Amino acid sequence: MNDYSRIFLGTAFTSQSKTEIQILKDYLFCIDENGMIQNVVAPEEKLYTTLIYEYKGKDNFYRLPEGQYILPGFVDLHIHAPQWAQSGTALDLPLYEWLHTYTFPLESKFHDLAFAREVYNDLVTTLLANGTTTALYFATVHKEASFLLAEICAQKGQRGLVGKVVADDPEQNPDYYRDLDAKTALVETEEFILDVKKLAKSTKQGVYPVVTPRFIPSCSDEALQGLGELAAKHNTHVQSHCSESDWEHGYVKERFHKNDAFALQDFGLLREKSVMAHCNYLEDKDVDLFAQTGTAIGHCPLSNAYFANGVIPISRFHSKGVDIGLGTDISAGATPSLYDNAKQAVVSSRMLEDGVDTSLPPEKRGVAGSRITINEAFYLATAGGGESLSLPVGRLEKNYAWDVQIVDTQAKGNRLPIFDEKEELYDVFQKMMYHVKPVNIREVWVQGEKVHSN
Repeated sequence: MNDYSRIFLGTAFTSQSKTEIQILKDYLFCIDENGMIQNVVAPEEKLYTTLIYEYKGKDNFYRLPEGQYILPGFVDLHIHAPQWAQSGTALDLPLYEWLHTYTFPLESKFHDLAFAREVYNDLVTTLLANGTTTALYFATVHKEASFLLAEICAQKGQRGLVGKVVADDPEQNPDYYRDLDAKTALVETEEFILDVKKLAKSTKQGVYPVVTPRFIPSCSDEALQGLGELAAKHNTHVQSHCSESDWEHGYVKERFHKNDAFALQDFGLLREKSVMAHCNYLEDKDVDLFAQTGTAIGHCPLSNAYFANGVIPISRFHSKGVDIGLGTDISAGATPSLYDNAKQAVVSSRMLEDGVDTSLPPEKRGVAGSRITINEAFYLATAGGGESLSLPVGRLEKNYAWDVQIVDTQAKGNRLPIFDEKEELYDVFQKMMYHVKPVNIREVWVQGEKVHSN
């Protein structure tokens, strides 16, 4: 007899490639005690009938009802966790003004652990309800509150990658919200790394410490150099912002006389496990450097529309071999939903290809070859995110974690427009990507454990 912890019977969708969807109709997904997919069995295989005979009727056999489907859990590559408390406000301001008027005053409040706990509990719960099973978080400069976020991820079952933010430069950060100095920032970052690694030993789905310079303008050279050394010493993930806006891109060029990517590389911050958010202004030489170092891009299409002053050429960057995933960028992106960002990724790419200045003739208006499809956006939200983090998540394949969302297309309050019981499954997939809301997400599983249901 096969010894599986759980078996799921249902129709699922996963990425076959960056541009193709694989439809797994009525497949069996066999999960081991570690929450990993141990086997994926098609109906035509001999083992299929045997497994159904062995497991049907048992508590660990799950057959999806009619109208429900399995999608991989989403991977969100860029979240400012404290900013959940300001989500949806002040998005009409320029980035610099937005940070100093709203964001820094808010983040400074997270020295209060009671306040931090309230916000972070609600955020992690909300993200799970939106199908996000793996999340890459910026916390704040406060070591204790940052660790609290990692603890909440561990408790609620989300795979959390959490960074204590470093921002020590007194010229670029307000006195009320910054690290005391570079030495203090580095000592506290290393303590944070060790604390989270210890926590991870008792966490099934994993929590991970992340070296997190806010961005180059926030940090002194000493801090940046030390963070690169800590990332190498402890083999951690790294996250920051890179060439997000005209202002940031220009600031770094003026300070270092080189582009953001090469400055980060000089400090040892571009690595196989590095994710840089935004990257709208990367030049070809920067993209090549990303590809060479294994650095990934966290694409935040909604946030970019507000603050980045341009549309990132995702299709061109992908073609050069760079890993790319999606991020909500809460709160510069005012939604916790990667469904919303997947749709916006498609919209932004079409606007880049077609152009927006109608005073120009069509042939001069846009950038040819820029559009992506909803299949590609789905890839970015799932497999692309997993590859960006070098983690076995985002695919429904053997040896990947059972991180899934079970979507009900017939949910009360948001029934999807499916009126033909023989509707093509690929069309069902497309409708899910464009119409699903949290009410449709019946269950969320991470590492083989149910972490959300409604």
